[in-house]
Amino acid sequence: MLKGINQWCYPDDTPLEMVFKYSHDAGFDAVELNVSIDGIGLTMNTSREEAKQIREMAEHYRLRLSSISTNLLWKFPLSHRDEKVREQGRKVVEKQIELAGYIGADTVLVVPGVVNEETSYLDCYRRSQDELRKVLPLAEKHNIHVGIENVWNKFLLSPLEMARYIDEFCSDYIGAYYDVGNTLQYGYPEQWIAILGERIRKVHVKDFKLNVGNITGFVPLLAGDVNWEKVYQALKNIGYKDTVTAEIPAYAFGPEYLAQDTSKHLDVVLNLKKVSP
Repeated sequence: MLKGINQWCYPDDTPLEMVFKYSHDAGFDAVELNVSIDGIGLTMNTSREEAKQIREMAEHYRLRLSSISTNLLWKFPLSHRDEKVREQGRKVVEKQIELAGYIGADTVLVVPGVVNEETSYLDCYRRSQDELRKVLPLAEKHNIHVGIENVWNKFLLSPLEMARYIDEFCSDYIGAYYDVGNTLQYGYPEQWIAILGERIRKVHVKDFKLNVGNITGFVPLLAGDVNWEKVYQALKNIGYKDTVTAEIPAYAFGPEYLAQDTSKHLDVVLNLKKVSP
């Protein structure tokens, strides 16, 4: 398995070259970039030439750009009752796919929808599938996988349901972007991994403290309640060999130290370094 780190692990104003330098120096194999409206790095307006320059910068630091995430699908959910909002969300996914092709990534992370008082569970299920079916031809054309993330959106709350949701597309280009830390509030990561199996395209890792029980409970790796030995064994059991990407809140000071700390923690998670007795 490869060690990856998400761009969100660094403060928003961190220049992209420093993201790559810190990540390389800390021993990471890959960086996951994010598509934003107007942030640093990939945006909805990034051209092919600009994306090529970003790819070359990453290659200079001997880093893979294995996947692309975004937070824009919270603003433009594929499940929204307004067709124009859904269309905006679909354009975000299409841009992710386009940019993934330019930078050499093979997977885009997609939050499929959001259940709330205005959007029922059933509507979220149907609308999000309808919108994702529209982007599948583009994903197939560019050979890019769409990774559906399990996230705190009140949707796809069990691994059996997530597996069914993915299987109903009948496409190898729709899979799971499995987030270990997001599961702990309502399940066991090793059980999710076993059930999702070969559907898993990419993996996010962060830790979580159950006694906090809300978003402030997300903590650095090894500081929470995830059973990393069982997670590692479950990933081995399904034959997962791709990138395991850390998604940790940025340090207020010294962003390079987060990269260094997280790289060491991932060595433990991936059984590259044994914990001392």
